[in-house]
Amino acid sequence: MGGDAVYLEHLISEDTLQLIFEASNCSNLEKSLEILIQNAKTDSGRSKLASKRILPVVLNIVQSLTHSSHHHCCNDILSLCFKLLRNLCAGEAANQGSFLEHNGVAVVCSVLRSEAVSLGPGLVRWGLQVLANNSLAGKQHQHAIWEELYPVGFVSLARLGTKETCDPLCMVIYTCCDGNSERFKQLFSGDGWLVMAEIVRSASSAGFGEDWLKLLLSRICLEESQLPELFSKLQFVDVPQGEVTTSKDDEFSLEQAFLLQILSEILNEQLRDVTVSMDVALFVFGLFKKSIGVLEHAMRGKSGLPSGFAGVDVLGYSLTILRDICAQDGVRGNREDANDVVDVLLSHGIMELLLFLLGSLEPPAIIRKGLKQFENQDGSNYSSKPCPYKGFRRDTVALIGNCVYRRKHAQDEIRHRNGILLLLQQCVTDEDNPFLREWGIWCVRNLLEGNDENKKVVAELEIQGSADVPEITALGLRVEVDQKTRRAKLVNVP
Repeated sequence: MGGDAVYLEHLISEDTLQLIFEASNCSNLEKSLEILIQNAKTDSGRSKLASKRILPVVLNIVQSLTHSSHHHCCNDILSLCFKLLRNLCAGEAANQGSFLEHNGVAVVCSVLRSEAVSLGPGLVRWGLQVLANNSLAGKQHQHAIWEELYPVGFVSLARLGTKETCDPLCMVIYTCCDGNSERFKQLFSGDGWLVMAEIVRSASSAGFGEDWLKLLLSRICLEESQLPELFSKLQFVDVPQGEVTTSKDDEFSLEQAFLLQILSEILNEQLRDVTVSMDVALFVFGLFKKSIGVLEHAMRGKSGLPSGFAGVDVLGYSLTILRDICAQDGVRGNREDANDVVDVLLSHGIMELLLFLLGSLEPPAIIRKGLKQFENQDGSNYSSKPCPYKGFRRDTVALIGNCVYRRKHAQDEIRHRNGILLLLQQCVTDEDNPFLREWGIWCVRNLLEGNDENKKVVAELEIQGSADVPEITALGLRVEVDQKTRRAKLVNVP
Protein backbone atom coordinates (compact mmCIF):
# COMPACT_ATOMS: atom_id res chain seq x y z
CA MET A 1 0.00 0.00 0.00
CA GLY A 2 3.04 2.29 0.19
CA GLY A 3 2.15 5.68 1.64
CA ASP A 4 -1.36 4.47 2.40
CA ALA A 5 0.06 1.78 4.69
CA VAL A 6 1.95 4.37 6.70
CA TYR A 7 -1.16 6.52 6.95
CA LEU A 8 -3.37 3.65 8.06
CA GLU A 9 -0.94 2.33 10.62
CA HIS A 10 -0.74 5.87 11.98
CA LEU A 11 -4.50 5.77 12.65
CA ILE A 12 -4.28 2.46 14.51
CA SER A 13 -2.69 2.25 17.96
CA GLU A 14 0.67 0.56 18.32
CA ASP A 15 -0.73 -1.97 20.82
CA THR A 16 -3.48 -3.02 18.43
CA LEU A 17 -1.08 -3.49 15.54
CA GLN A 18 1.29 -5.49 17.73
CA LEU A 19 -1.46 -7.93 18.75
CA ILE A 20 -2.45 -8.48 15.11
CA PHE A 21 1.14 -8.97 14.02
CA GLU A 22 1.83 -11.48 16.81
CA ALA A 23 -1.30 -13.52 16.07
CA SER A 24 -0.47 -13.74 12.35
CA ASN A 25 3.33 -13.89 12.68
CA CYS A 26 3.53 -11.13 10.07
CA SER A 27 4.48 -7.44 10.27
CA ASN A 28 2.26 -6.14 7.44
CA LEU A 29 -1.30 -5.17 8.38
CA GLU A 30 -2.97 -6.24 5.14
CA LYS A 31 -1.14 -9.55 4.94
CA SER A 32 -1.74 -10.17 8.65
CA LEU A 33 -5.48 -9.83 8.20
CA GLU A 34 -5.44 -12.13 5.16
CA ILE A 35 -3.59 -14.80 7.16
CA LEU A 36 -6.06 -14.55 10.04
CA ILE A 37 -9.02 -14.76 7.63
CA GLN A 38 -7.71 -18.11 6.42
CA ASN A 39 -7.05 -19.31 9.98
CA ALA A 40 -10.61 -18.41 11.01
CA LYS A 41 -12.17 -20.65 8.35
CA THR A 42 -11.94 -23.72 10.61
CA ASP A 43 -13.50 -24.49 13.99
CA SER A 44 -10.09 -25.00 15.59
CA GLY A 45 -8.79 -21.77 14.05
CA ARG A 46 -11.75 -19.77 15.32
CA SER A 47 -11.39 -21.28 18.78
CA LYS A 48 -7.68 -20.53 18.91
CA LEU A 49 -8.20 -16.91 17.85
CA ALA A 50 -11.00 -16.59 20.42
CA SER A 51 -8.54 -17.61 23.17
CA LYS A 52 -6.21 -14.86 21.94
CA ARG A 53 -9.09 -12.35 22.05
CA ILE A 54 -8.45 -11.21 18.49
CA LEU A 55 -12.03 -10.12 17.81
CA PRO A 56 -12.00 -6.98 20.01
CA VAL A 57 -8.66 -6.07 18.41
CA VAL A 58 -10.26 -6.21 14.95
CA LEU A 59 -13.17 -4.08 16.19
CA ASN A 60 -10.64 -1.50 17.39
CA ILE A 61 -9.16 -1.33 13.90
CA VAL A 62 -12.60 -0.83 12.39
CA GLN A 63 -13.39 1.96 14.83
CA SER A 64 -10.07 3.64 14.10
CA LEU A 65 -10.71 3.69 10.35
CA THR A 66 -14.44 4.40 10.26
CA HIS A 67 -14.26 8.18 10.13
CA SER A 68 -11.14 8.53 7.99
CA SER A 69 -11.35 10.75 4.93
CA HIS A 70 -9.13 8.31 2.97
CA HIS A 71 -12.05 6.11 2.04
CA HIS A 72 -10.42 4.07 -0.69
CA CYS A 73 -7.42 2.78 1.21
CA CYS A 74 -9.51 2.38 4.38
CA ASN A 75 -12.10 0.35 2.54
CA ASP A 76 -9.53 -2.25 1.58
CA ILE A 77 -8.63 -2.80 5.24
CA LEU A 78 -12.24 -2.51 6.43
CA SER A 79 -13.23 -5.19 3.92
CA LEU A 80 -10.54 -7.51 5.31
CA CYS A 81 -11.67 -6.74 8.84
CA PHE A 82 -15.28 -7.59 7.99
CA LYS A 83 -14.25 -10.86 6.35
CA LEU A 84 -12.26 -11.75 9.46
CA LEU A 85 -15.13 -10.81 11.80
CA ARG A 86 -17.53 -12.82 9.64
CA ASN A 87 -15.33 -15.91 9.88
CA LEU A 88 -14.63 -15.46 13.60
CA CYS A 89 -18.38 -15.33 14.37
CA ALA A 90 -19.36 -18.31 12.21
CA GLY A 91 -20.78 -20.49 14.97
CA GLU A 92 -18.09 -19.69 17.54
CA ALA A 93 -19.94 -18.78 20.76
CA ALA A 94 -16.94 -17.16 22.43
CA ASN A 95 -16.36 -14.79 19.53
CA GLN A 96 -20.08 -14.05 19.21
CA GLY A 97 -20.21 -13.19 22.90
CA SER A 98 -17.15 -10.97 22.57
CA PHE A 99 -18.74 -9.24 19.56
CA LEU A 100 -21.77 -8.28 21.62
CA GLU A 101 -19.73 -7.38 24.71
CA HIS A 102 -17.54 -4.95 22.75
CA ASN A 103 -20.48 -3.28 21.01
CA GLY A 104 -19.66 -4.89 17.68
CA VAL A 105 -23.14 -4.32 16.29
CA ALA A 106 -22.86 -0.55 16.66
CA VAL A 107 -19.31 -0.55 15.28
CA VAL A 108 -20.26 -2.48 12.12
CA CYS A 109 -23.49 -0.54 11.62
CA SER A 110 -21.59 2.71 11.87
CA VAL A 111 -19.55 1.69 8.83
CA LEU A 112 -22.63 0.51 6.95
CA ARG A 113 -24.25 3.90 7.50
CA SER A 114 -21.19 5.91 6.48
CA GLU A 115 -20.27 7.33 3.11
CA ALA A 116 -17.95 4.39 2.59
CA VAL A 117 -20.83 2.21 1.44
CA SER A 118 -20.96 4.16 -1.79
CA LEU A 119 -17.61 2.72 -2.79
CA GLY A 120 -18.93 -0.74 -3.54
CA PRO A 121 -21.34 -3.50 -2.51
CA GLY A 122 -18.56 -5.80 -1.34
CA LEU A 123 -17.93 -3.92 1.89
CA VAL A 124 -21.65 -3.79 2.67
CA ARG A 125 -22.09 -7.48 1.87
CA TRP A 126 -19.31 -8.54 4.22
CA GLY A 127 -20.58 -6.21 6.94
CA LEU A 128 -24.06 -7.71 6.62
CA GLN A 129 -22.54 -11.19 6.74
CA VAL A 130 -20.93 -10.27 10.06
CA LEU A 131 -24.34 -9.25 11.41
CA ALA A 132 -25.98 -12.34 9.91
CA ASN A 133 -23.58 -14.72 11.65
CA ASN A 134 -24.14 -12.90 14.92
CA SER A 135 -27.92 -12.84 14.50
CA LEU A 136 -27.77 -16.63 14.76
CA ALA A 137 -26.26 -16.34 18.25
CA GLY A 138 -29.54 -15.56 20.01
CA LYS A 139 -32.05 -12.99 21.18
CA GLN A 140 -29.59 -10.46 22.60
CA HIS A 141 -27.69 -10.20 19.35
CA GLN A 142 -30.92 -9.98 17.36
CA HIS A 143 -32.24 -7.23 19.61
CA ALA A 144 -29.04 -5.21 19.24
CA ILE A 145 -29.09 -5.50 15.45
CA TRP A 146 -32.78 -4.61 15.20
CA GLU A 147 -32.36 -1.56 17.42
CA GLU A 148 -29.47 -0.29 15.30
CA LEU A 149 -30.96 -0.77 11.84
CA TYR A 150 -34.78 -0.79 11.95
CA PRO A 151 -36.20 0.89 9.97
CA VAL A 152 -33.93 3.56 8.45
CA GLY A 153 -30.81 1.43 8.24
CA PHE A 154 -32.62 -1.46 6.57
CA VAL A 155 -34.23 0.89 4.04
CA SER A 156 -30.95 2.54 3.08
CA LEU A 157 -29.23 -0.84 2.70
CA ALA A 158 -32.09 -2.20 0.58
CA ARG A 159 -31.88 0.84 -1.67
CA LEU A 160 -28.32 -0.06 -2.65
CA GLY A 161 -30.07 -2.38 -5.10
CA THR A 162 -27.44 -5.09 -5.52
CA LYS A 163 -27.69 -8.86 -5.51
CA GLU A 164 -24.61 -9.01 -3.28
CA THR A 165 -26.39 -7.15 -0.48
CA CYS A 166 -29.91 -8.53 -0.93
CA ASP A 167 -29.22 -12.03 0.36
CA PRO A 168 -27.42 -11.17 3.62
CA LEU A 169 -29.83 -8.31 4.30
CA CYS A 170 -32.81 -10.66 4.02
CA MET A 171 -31.01 -13.19 6.22
CA VAL A 172 -30.41 -10.59 8.93
CA ILE A 173 -34.03 -9.39 8.87
CA TYR A 174 -35.55 -12.87 8.79
CA THR A 175 -33.31 -14.23 11.55
CA CYS A 176 -34.04 -11.25 13.78
CA CYS A 177 -37.79 -11.78 13.28
CA ASP A 178 -37.95 -15.57 13.37
CA GLY A 179 -39.53 -16.55 16.66
CA ASN A 180 -40.45 -12.95 17.42
CA SER A 181 -43.99 -12.23 16.20
CA GLU A 182 -43.81 -8.59 17.29
CA ARG A 183 -40.92 -7.87 14.94
CA PHE A 184 -42.71 -9.57 12.07
CA LYS A 185 -45.71 -7.36 12.80
CA GLN A 186 -43.44 -4.33 12.55
CA LEU A 187 -42.49 -5.44 9.03
CA PHE A 188 -46.07 -5.33 7.83
CA SER A 189 -47.11 -2.08 9.48
CA GLY A 190 -45.94 1.51 9.37
CA ASP A 191 -42.28 1.92 8.42
CA GLY A 192 -41.91 -1.81 7.94
CA TRP A 193 -43.76 -1.62 4.63
CA LEU A 194 -41.10 0.71 3.30
CA VAL A 195 -38.42 -1.83 4.26
CA MET A 196 -40.22 -4.69 2.51
CA ALA A 197 -41.12 -2.65 -0.57
CA GLU A 198 -37.51 -1.55 -1.06
CA ILE A 199 -36.25 -5.11 -0.64
CA VAL A 200 -38.67 -6.38 -3.31
CA ARG A 201 -37.78 -3.53 -5.67
CA SER A 202 -34.07 -4.25 -5.28
CA ALA A 203 -34.49 -7.99 -5.75
CA SER A 204 -36.68 -7.37 -8.79
CA SER A 205 -33.99 -5.32 -10.54
CA ALA A 206 -30.81 -6.95 -9.22
CA GLY A 207 -31.88 -10.51 -8.44
CA PHE A 208 -31.13 -12.72 -5.45
CA GLY A 209 -29.36 -16.03 -4.94
CA GLU A 210 -30.48 -17.51 -1.63
CA ASP A 211 -33.81 -18.44 -0.07
CA TRP A 212 -33.98 -15.72 2.61
CA LEU A 213 -36.15 -13.45 0.45
CA LYS A 214 -38.57 -16.31 -0.17
CA LEU A 215 -38.72 -17.07 3.56
CA LEU A 216 -39.58 -13.44 4.28
CA LEU A 217 -42.24 -13.18 1.57
CA SER A 218 -43.76 -16.55 2.42
CA ARG A 219 -44.18 -15.52 6.04
CA ILE A 220 -45.53 -12.04 5.38
CA CYS A 221 -47.59 -12.52 2.20
CA LEU A 222 -48.92 -16.05 2.72
CA GLU A 223 -48.77 -17.02 6.40
CA GLU A 224 -49.73 -13.54 7.59
CA SER A 225 -52.00 -12.94 4.54
CA GLN A 226 -50.44 -9.53 3.87
CA LEU A 227 -50.09 -9.94 0.09
CA PRO A 228 -52.75 -7.32 -0.77
CA GLU A 229 -51.00 -4.63 1.26
CA LEU A 230 -47.48 -5.32 -0.02
CA PHE A 231 -48.76 -5.57 -3.59
CA SER A 232 -50.31 -2.12 -3.27
CA LYS A 233 -47.01 -0.69 -1.95
CA LEU A 234 -45.30 -1.76 -5.17
CA GLN A 235 -47.36 0.42 -7.48
CA PHE A 236 -45.60 2.77 -9.84
CA VAL A 237 -43.32 5.34 -8.27
CA ASP A 238 -41.81 8.53 -9.67
CA VAL A 239 -44.23 8.82 -12.59
CA PRO A 240 -43.52 12.23 -14.21
CA GLN A 241 -46.12 14.83 -13.38
CA GLY A 242 -48.80 15.06 -16.03
CA GLU A 243 -47.92 11.72 -17.65
CA VAL A 244 -50.94 9.62 -18.50
CA THR A 245 -50.74 5.83 -18.71
CA THR A 246 -53.32 4.29 -20.99
CA SER A 247 -52.02 0.79 -21.74
CA LYS A 248 -53.58 -2.11 -19.90
CA ASP A 249 -50.04 -3.25 -19.12
CA ASP A 250 -49.51 0.00 -17.23
CA GLU A 251 -51.99 -1.09 -14.57
CA PHE A 252 -49.23 -3.16 -12.98
CA SER A 253 -45.58 -2.55 -12.20
CA LEU A 254 -42.73 -4.97 -12.90
CA GLU A 255 -42.16 -5.16 -9.15
CA GLN A 256 -45.72 -6.34 -8.61
CA ALA A 257 -45.26 -9.01 -11.27
CA PHE A 258 -41.98 -10.04 -9.63
CA LEU A 259 -43.68 -10.43 -6.25
CA LEU A 260 -46.27 -12.77 -7.76
CA GLN A 261 -43.51 -14.70 -9.52
CA ILE A 262 -41.72 -15.37 -6.22
CA LEU A 263 -44.95 -16.37 -4.47
CA SER A 264 -45.80 -18.70 -7.36
CA GLU A 265 -42.40 -20.36 -6.99
CA ILE A 266 -42.88 -20.70 -3.23
CA LEU A 267 -46.25 -22.39 -3.64
CA ASN A 268 -44.99 -24.70 -6.36
CA GLU A 269 -41.99 -25.73 -4.27
CA GLN A 270 -43.89 -26.16 -1.00
CA LEU A 271 -47.33 -27.30 -2.11
CA ARG A 272 -47.77 -29.54 0.91
CA ASP A 273 -46.49 -27.06 3.49
CA VAL A 274 -47.85 -23.58 2.69
CA THR A 275 -51.47 -22.76 3.46
CA VAL A 276 -53.13 -19.92 1.56
CA SER A 277 -55.94 -18.06 3.28
CA MET A 278 -59.30 -17.31 1.73
CA ASP A 279 -58.50 -13.59 1.62
CA VAL A 280 -55.26 -14.12 -0.29
CA ALA A 281 -56.91 -16.57 -2.72
CA LEU A 282 -59.71 -14.12 -3.49
CA PHE A 283 -57.23 -11.27 -3.87
CA VAL A 284 -55.22 -13.27 -6.42
CA PHE A 285 -58.44 -14.14 -8.26
CA GLY A 286 -59.22 -10.43 -8.35
CA LEU A 287 -55.80 -9.74 -9.89
CA PHE A 288 -56.43 -12.46 -12.45
CA LYS A 289 -59.73 -10.91 -13.48
CA LYS A 290 -58.21 -7.44 -13.64
CA SER A 291 -55.25 -8.58 -15.73
CA ILE A 292 -57.38 -10.35 -18.36
CA GLY A 293 -57.58 -7.04 -20.20
CA VAL A 294 -54.07 -7.62 -21.57
CA LEU A 295 -55.52 -10.29 -23.88
CA GLU A 296 -57.24 -7.57 -25.90
CA HIS A 297 -53.95 -6.36 -27.33
CA ALA A 298 -51.55 -9.23 -26.59
CA MET A 299 -49.39 -10.78 -29.28
CA ARG A 300 -48.61 -14.49 -29.34
CA GLY A 301 -46.03 -15.04 -26.63
CA LYS A 302 -42.56 -16.03 -27.77
CA SER A 303 -41.46 -17.31 -24.37
CA GLY A 304 -42.81 -18.66 -21.14
CA LEU A 305 -42.99 -16.74 -17.88
CA PRO A 306 -41.61 -14.25 -17.11
CA SER A 307 -42.48 -12.57 -20.39
CA GLY A 308 -41.01 -9.17 -19.57
CA PHE A 309 -44.42 -7.49 -19.76
CA ALA A 310 -45.88 -6.65 -16.36
CA GLY A 311 -49.53 -7.18 -17.29
CA VAL A 312 -48.88 -10.52 -18.97
CA ASP A 313 -46.78 -11.70 -16.04
CA VAL A 314 -49.43 -10.68 -13.50
CA LEU A 315 -51.97 -12.63 -15.57
CA GLY A 316 -49.70 -15.67 -15.79
CA TYR A 317 -48.48 -15.78 -12.20
CA SER A 318 -51.91 -15.13 -10.72
CA LEU A 319 -53.09 -18.06 -12.85
CA THR A 320 -50.31 -20.38 -11.64
CA ILE A 321 -50.87 -19.34 -8.03
CA LEU A 322 -54.56 -20.19 -8.36
CA ARG A 323 -53.62 -23.46 -10.04
CA ASP A 324 -51.48 -24.48 -7.07
CA ILE A 325 -53.97 -23.24 -4.47
CA CYS A 326 -56.59 -25.46 -6.06
CA ALA A 327 -54.16 -28.39 -6.15
CA GLN A 328 -53.41 -28.35 -2.45
CA ASP A 329 -56.26 -30.55 -1.27
CA GLY A 330 -55.24 -33.21 -3.78
CA VAL A 331 -51.65 -33.45 -2.55
CA ARG A 332 -52.67 -33.21 1.10
CA GLY A 333 -55.38 -35.84 1.02
CA ASN A 334 -58.47 -33.69 0.39
CA ARG A 335 -58.14 -31.44 3.40
CA GLU A 336 -61.19 -29.36 4.27
CA ASP A 337 -59.47 -25.97 4.30
CA ALA A 338 -58.26 -26.33 0.70
CA ASN A 339 -61.70 -27.59 -0.35
CA ASP A 340 -63.30 -24.52 1.20
CA VAL A 341 -61.01 -22.16 -0.76
CA VAL A 342 -61.77 -23.90 -4.06
CA ASP A 343 -65.50 -23.92 -3.39
CA VAL A 344 -65.45 -20.21 -2.62
CA LEU A 345 -63.55 -19.54 -5.85
CA LEU A 346 -66.14 -21.60 -7.72
CA SER A 347 -68.92 -19.60 -6.09
CA HIS A 348 -67.21 -16.42 -7.29
CA GLY A 349 -67.40 -17.57 -10.91
CA ILE A 350 -63.91 -18.85 -11.57
CA MET A 351 -65.12 -21.77 -13.73
CA GLU A 352 -67.29 -19.59 -15.94
CA LEU A 353 -64.40 -17.21 -16.49
CA LEU A 354 -61.88 -19.97 -17.26
CA LEU A 355 -64.17 -21.64 -19.80
CA PHE A 356 -64.81 -18.26 -21.45
CA LEU A 357 -61.09 -17.56 -21.71
CA LEU A 358 -60.29 -21.01 -23.03
CA GLY A 359 -63.06 -20.76 -25.62
CA SER A 360 -61.85 -17.34 -26.77
CA LEU A 361 -58.32 -18.58 -27.50
CA GLU A 362 -57.32 -19.62 -30.98
CA PRO A 363 -57.14 -23.43 -31.32
CA PRO A 364 -53.89 -25.26 -30.45
CA ALA A 365 -51.25 -25.14 -33.17
CA ILE A 366 -51.88 -28.69 -34.40
CA ILE A 367 -55.56 -27.91 -34.91
CA ARG A 368 -54.86 -24.47 -36.41
CA LYS A 369 -52.89 -26.21 -39.13
CA GLY A 370 -55.88 -28.41 -39.92
CA LEU A 371 -58.17 -25.38 -40.10
CA LYS A 372 -55.84 -23.30 -42.23
CA GLN A 373 -57.13 -24.78 -45.48
CA PHE A 374 -60.69 -23.67 -44.66
CA GLU A 375 -59.56 -20.14 -43.79
CA ASN A 376 -57.65 -19.91 -47.04
CA GLN A 377 -60.70 -20.94 -49.04
CA ASP A 378 -62.99 -18.09 -47.99
CA GLY A 379 -60.53 -15.62 -46.47
CA SER A 380 -62.26 -15.69 -43.10
CA ASN A 381 -60.36 -14.24 -40.14
CA TYR A 382 -61.78 -15.27 -36.81
CA SER A 383 -61.27 -13.04 -33.79
CA SER A 384 -59.74 -15.70 -31.52
CA LYS A 385 -56.95 -14.61 -29.19
CA PRO A 386 -53.38 -15.94 -29.09
CA CYS A 387 -51.73 -17.20 -25.91
CA PRO A 388 -49.89 -14.20 -24.39
CA TYR A 389 -47.07 -16.48 -23.18
CA LYS A 390 -46.06 -20.04 -23.94
CA GLY A 391 -48.03 -22.14 -21.48
CA PHE A 392 -51.08 -19.94 -20.90
CA ARG A 393 -53.51 -22.51 -22.33
CA ARG A 394 -51.82 -25.31 -20.38
CA ASP A 395 -52.01 -23.36 -17.10
CA THR A 396 -55.69 -22.59 -17.71
CA VAL A 397 -56.47 -26.25 -18.38
CA ALA A 398 -54.47 -27.27 -15.31
CA LEU A 399 -56.45 -24.91 -13.09
CA ILE A 400 -59.74 -26.25 -14.44
CA GLY A 401 -58.52 -29.80 -13.86
CA ASN A 402 -57.61 -29.01 -10.26
CA CYS A 403 -60.95 -27.33 -9.63
CA VAL A 404 -62.96 -30.34 -10.80
CA TYR A 405 -60.88 -32.92 -8.91
CA ARG A 406 -63.46 -35.00 -6.98
CA ARG A 407 -65.98 -32.14 -7.01
CA LYS A 408 -69.15 -33.25 -8.73
CA HIS A 409 -70.72 -29.80 -8.61
CA ALA A 410 -67.73 -28.41 -10.52
CA GLN A 411 -67.91 -31.29 -13.02
CA ASP A 412 -71.63 -30.62 -13.49
CA GLU A 413 -71.04 -26.91 -14.01
CA ILE A 414 -68.75 -27.63 -16.95
CA ARG A 415 -71.42 -29.84 -18.52
CA HIS A 416 -74.11 -27.21 -17.95
CA ARG A 417 -71.89 -24.61 -19.60
CA ASN A 418 -71.26 -26.88 -22.60
CA GLY A 419 -67.57 -27.04 -21.78
CA ILE A 420 -66.91 -30.76 -22.18
CA LEU A 421 -66.07 -30.60 -25.89
CA LEU A 422 -63.87 -27.60 -25.29
CA LEU A 423 -61.83 -29.50 -22.71
CA LEU A 424 -61.59 -32.59 -24.91
CA GLN A 425 -60.06 -30.34 -27.53
CA GLN A 426 -57.14 -29.62 -25.19
CA CYS A 427 -55.84 -33.23 -25.22
CA VAL A 428 -53.34 -32.53 -28.00
CA THR A 429 -49.71 -31.57 -28.24
CA ASP A 430 -49.12 -27.87 -28.79
CA GLU A 431 -45.80 -26.22 -29.53
CA ASP A 432 -46.98 -23.07 -27.75
CA ASN A 433 -48.03 -24.98 -24.63
CA PRO A 434 -45.58 -27.61 -23.39
CA PHE A 435 -47.31 -30.56 -21.63
CA LEU A 436 -50.76 -29.40 -22.75
CA ARG A 437 -51.68 -32.96 -23.75
CA GLU A 438 -50.77 -34.32 -20.32
CA TRP A 439 -52.71 -31.63 -18.49
CA GLY A 440 -55.63 -32.03 -20.90
CA ILE A 441 -55.83 -35.76 -20.18
CA TRP A 442 -55.59 -35.05 -16.44
CA CYS A 443 -58.39 -32.51 -16.71
CA VAL A 444 -60.69 -34.81 -18.71
CA ARG A 445 -59.99 -37.66 -16.31
CA ASN A 446 -61.06 -35.49 -13.37
CA LEU A 447 -64.05 -34.22 -15.33
CA LEU A 448 -65.38 -37.75 -15.93
CA GLU A 449 -64.38 -39.44 -12.67
CA GLY A 450 -67.51 -40.54 -10.80
CA ASN A 451 -69.79 -38.52 -13.10
CA ASP A 452 -72.08 -40.68 -15.26
CA GLU A 453 -73.79 -37.65 -16.80
CA ASN A 454 -70.48 -36.33 -18.17
CA LYS A 455 -69.50 -39.77 -19.46
CA LYS A 456 -72.81 -39.98 -21.26
CA VAL A 457 -72.20 -36.64 -23.03
CA VAL A 458 -68.86 -37.90 -24.31
CA ALA A 459 -70.37 -41.22 -25.42
CA GLU A 460 -73.12 -39.49 -27.40
CA LEU A 461 -70.87 -37.27 -29.50
CA GLU A 462 -71.83 -37.52 -33.16
CA ILE A 463 -69.32 -37.84 -35.97
CA GLN A 464 -69.79 -35.38 -38.83
CA GLY A 465 -66.44 -35.70 -40.61
CA SER A 466 -63.05 -35.94 -38.99
CA ALA A 467 -59.36 -35.16 -39.22
CA ASP A 468 -56.91 -37.66 -37.79
CA VAL A 469 -54.59 -36.49 -35.00
CA PRO A 470 -52.19 -39.26 -33.92
CA GLU A 471 -51.51 -37.69 -30.51
CA ILE A 472 -55.04 -38.42 -29.31
CA THR A 473 -55.69 -41.77 -30.96
CA ALA A 474 -54.60 -43.57 -27.79
CA LEU A 475 -57.46 -41.85 -25.97
CA GLY A 476 -60.03 -43.41 -28.31
CA LEU A 477 -60.84 -39.96 -29.65
CA ARG A 478 -60.32 -38.03 -32.85
CA VAL A 479 -60.56 -34.46 -34.08
CA GLU A 480 -63.73 -33.39 -35.86
CA VAL A 481 -63.99 -30.17 -37.90
CA ASP A 482 -67.47 -28.67 -38.07
CA GLN A 483 -68.06 -27.72 -41.72
CA LYS A 484 -70.22 -24.72 -40.82
CA THR A 485 -68.30 -23.12 -37.96
CA ARG A 486 -64.88 -24.50 -38.95
CA ARG A 487 -64.32 -25.14 -35.24
CA ALA A 488 -62.45 -28.26 -34.21
CA LYS A 489 -63.61 -30.64 -31.49
CA LEU A 490 -62.77 -34.11 -30.28
CA VAL A 491 -65.15 -37.04 -30.52
CA ASN A 492 -64.94 -40.66 -29.45
CA VAL A 493 -64.12 -43.29 -32.04
CA PRO A 494 -67.10 -45.70 -32.43
